[in-house]
Amino acid sequence: MRAFVLTGPGAYEVQDLPAPVAGPGDVVVDVERVGVCGTDVEFFTGEMAYLHQGHAAYPMRLGHEWAGRVAAVGDGVDPGWLGRRVMGDTMLGCGSCRRCLRGRRHVCEKRQEVGIRGPQPGALAEQLAVPASSLHALPDSVDAVLGALVEPGGNALRAARAAAPHPGDRTLVLGPGTIGLLVAMFLRAAGAEVHLMGRTAQSLAFARALGFTHVWSEDSLPDLPYDSVVDASNAPHLPGRALELVEPTGRVVYIGLAGEPSRLDHRTLLLKDVTAVGVLSASPGLPATIRAYADGSVDPTPLVAATVGLDEVGPVLAGERPAGAGDGPKIHVDPRLPARTASGH
Repeated sequence: MRAFVLTGPGAYEVQDLPAPVAGPGDVVVDVERVGVCGTDVEFFTGEMAYLHQGHAAYPMRLGHEWAGRVAAVGDGVDPGWLGRRVMGDTMLGCGSCRRCLRGRRHVCEKRQEVGIRGPQPGALAEQLAVPASSLHALPDSVDAVLGALVEPGGNALRAARAAAPHPGDRTLVLGPGTIGLLVAMFLRAAGAEVHLMGRTAQSLAFARALGFTHVWSEDSLPDLPYDSVVDASNAPHLPGRALELVEPTGRVVYIGLAGEPSRLDHRTLLLKDVTAVGVLSASPGLPATIRAYADGSVDPTPLVAATVGLDEVGPVLAGERPAGAGDGPKIHVDPRLPARTASGH
């Protein structure tokens, strides 16, 4: 099979590799769609913390936002999975520690993360082997494009739920990228009055095109009471700003990650009686995200600007926009697209 392999910072190849085999408890999936994520870009640049903490090493196979069909099952796996369209949880806990036994495998100290942490290869390949226990079946109304948006959607749904909006509450989302826009969609579906703050004119215009009318730059943000604030940005100063902006007794949700430490004044948190929540991983939110996509209450398909083949992944990770791409922030990969004559560098 063909697979995209990151061999070092800024270095990659599309290689012909042995096809995976379904071991005991595993399945092999024919991959139909994979989303390119900011985490993948951090591996491409060499900035990803896991590289420096010993949790990941080159060469590696990226890709953790995926959907496909089960092509083979290993011993001990229900054969009913064969032929089913699925997506998979990124977080693979050890299954035996205290956290895993309490249903919190996404924070297992020994966890592997598909295409991110540990030796578990990612989905930027024609086929992928994963534990059957990580699978989530997709209904017919959730196609491969939506399926590959379930993982980022699960993160966003958890952030939106952590904001605990009541109908009519005013919620501010900082950072209108993929996660921020998904958070805004889930908040809107919950009946909140959603405000978005971003930096670039293009991202703000796209948010407006999705039907969000309260869209601001940091300089133009109105002085309004915000019942909750979700920081989905990578700006180091915005976690502290979120705490300043939220109403007393409100909620601040942190799902964005900056490249350097952010500073918070815990006295503000205490004196405003604010609840602060951090969100790691889509795992607990995957089933509800699939249901929201299936019933149409949230439709993230406009976020996908283009779909490319494996040979175009490297340029995308380097920041190149595919020819003819739309305005959305997300690029998808279809590993089944035919190979070009040259790839990598």
